Amino acid sequence: MRGTVKVAAGMLAGALLVSASVGTAAASGDAVRTAVGDLVDRGGFPGAVAHVRNGDAVSRFGAGYANTATGELAGPHHRFRIASNTKAFVGTVVLQLAGEGRLSLDDTIERRLPGVVRGPGYQPEKITLRMLLNHTSGVHDPLDPHFFDPYLVDGNRAHIYTPAEVIRRSLVDPPSFAPGSKADYSNTGYLLLGKVIEKVTRNDVREEIQHRLLDPLGLGRTYFPLWSPFLRGPHLHGYDLSKPVKDMTVFSPSYDWTAGAMVSTVDDLATFHRALLAGRLLKPSEQAELKRLVPNDEGGAYGAGIETINVPCPGGTKTIWGNTGAGPGFYSVSMSSGDGSEQLVLALNVYDLAADVHGGKRVPKSPMPAITAALC
Repeated sequence: MRGTVKVAAGMLAGALLVSASVGTAAASGDAVRTAVGDLVDRGGFPGAVAHVRNGDAVSRFGAGYANTATGELAGPHHRFRIASNTKAFVGTVVLQLAGEGRLSLDDTIERRLPGVVRGPGYQPEKITLRMLLNHTSGVHDPLDPHFFDPYLVDGNRAHIYTPAEVIRRSLVDPPSFAPGSKADYSNTGYLLLGKVIEKVTRNDVREEIQHRLLDPLGLGRTYFPLWSPFLRGPHLHGYDLSKPVKDMTVFSPSYDWTAGAMVSTVDDLATFHRALLAGRLLKPSEQAELKRLVPNDEGGAYGAGIETINVPCPGGTKTIWGNTGAGPGFYSVSMSSGDGSEQLVLALNVYDLAADVHGGKRVPKSPMPAITAALC
């Protein structure tokens, strides 16, 4: 999906912590540190953590605070909710299954999940797995503005929505468009893909992600919570933009499941995306599907679990590849240059879910200066 803490004025100024560095620091690395520090010092984010790579030179650092109540400094060891970055993991498993011949991207959702997609105007016999992967299915998310009331109004951060319930509530209203006719972001589409993975493998989707991706890549700090609202181990605290600010860290990820429930670190996420975009996780035919793009209305394009964004650079517009993630308290970017030589994973600890639902400012400042500093 796209307690209360009071932060004293000036509390974050100059709180830049360099946590680790590997290789030779490039001039661009200093520019990224400055841009990330500015997001904290003047941009309104309590904390930020970054993993920056230029070739084989890697810099890892934090700025500001992981927890404003205790004064704990943010660092690359801190976990955070990666939200829609989860989709790349799920999409990769679907593509691997296609490469193994256990499913086809041309399979319809009706074939793979008979009777599940039912609602006014829906044509499940025309919605393919490829359409779910690249957001061209027309399946939207729940349109009920009160969907998040159990968390945001009633204050029950442990409230559980099962994937089946989210899918059901999404299908109450007609589809956004006819299958394949345009592209529009759909979290519900990825819940359906999670169900497909479990139906095909007869296994928990979390186990498939674990043994196919996390274990082979050594991503020991990444995990997939199902319903628990708490984060394990050292982690960033996430906040909203209310006055006084609310700590949004404790929040059940159940509603997001295979669309955005995973937790990771900047290092683990960087390792995963580097392997994925370099072709180490997929066969050539499935790698081509991963990068088969459908333009969207936001000036970028969707692939099969990843997306592209066009970034204004001094020498002209540059296309970058990867994912972004946004959810209660957390906003993250995991992007690489087209040739894979440059990479940025940036975790920020403000995202206002209520504003996302009802309209309004969701983050205090765009992270674009840090993105351009790292990838232009």
